[in-house]
Amino acid sequence: MKKIVFSIMICILTCSVMAQDIKLPQPKKDGGMSLMEALAARKTNRSFSSRPISMIQLSSLLWAATGVNRDDGRLTAPTARNAQQIDTYVYTTTNVYLYIPNENMLKMVAEGDHRSEVGRQPFAAEAPVILVYVANYDKMQGWDNESKAFYGATDCGNIGQNVYLYCAANGLSTVELGSIQRDKIKELLGFNGRAQLAQPVGFPKE
Repeated sequence: MKKIVFSIMICILTCSVMAQDIKLPQPKKDGGMSLMEALAARKTNRSFSSRPISMIQLSSLLWAATGVNRDDGRLTAPTARNAQQIDTYVYTTTNVYLYIPNENMLKMVAEGDHRSEVGRQPFAAEAPVILVYVANYDKMQGWDNESKAFYGATDCGNIGQNVYLYCAANGLSTVELGSIQRDKIKELLGFNGRAQLAQPVGFPKE
C-alpha cells in the first residue's frame, strides 16, 4: 500500500512539473512578406505595447530564430561546426523558459516575471517577451577562449537577424541589446557560458 501511495505521489509531482513546460503549436512557415520586402522593412523599434503575442506567433518567432528546418536537425541560423551552442531563453510575464528546437517546446527554468532583470533600459521590460541568447560552453568543449568569444558573438548575431526579419514581416517591434545585466541573468539561470545579447519582442506601442 505504501508503495502505491508513493508511486501516486511521484506521478503527481512529475505531472505538476511537466505541466509547467509548454509544447508549442506548429510554427507558420508559409505566406507572408517576401525576403526582399522584409529586408526593406527591417528596423529597430524600442517602443513596446503590453499586448501579448499569441502562442502561434511565439512558436513561429522561435522557429525563425533558431528552429529546426531540415530532417538532419540543423537550424534556421548557422552555428560554427554545427555545435548549436547558442541557447535561447524566453522571458515572459509569467516564467522564464529554455527553447528546445528539436522538440519545438519551452522548458520552464525559472518561475515569475524576471523581465526587469535583463536589460538596463526600462523600455525592455515593457515587451511581453524578451529573448536572451546564451553561448553555452558545455557545447563548446575543446574550443579555446578566443573561439568561444568569437563564435558566441557571431552565431548569436545570426539568430538576432532572423528575429529582426520575422518581426519586420509581422508588424512587431524588436531591438538587440548588448547592455544587459549578465550577472543577474546567469545567477537566475545557472548556465555554464555567457549571456551575449537580449532581444525584446512585442507589438509597437500605438
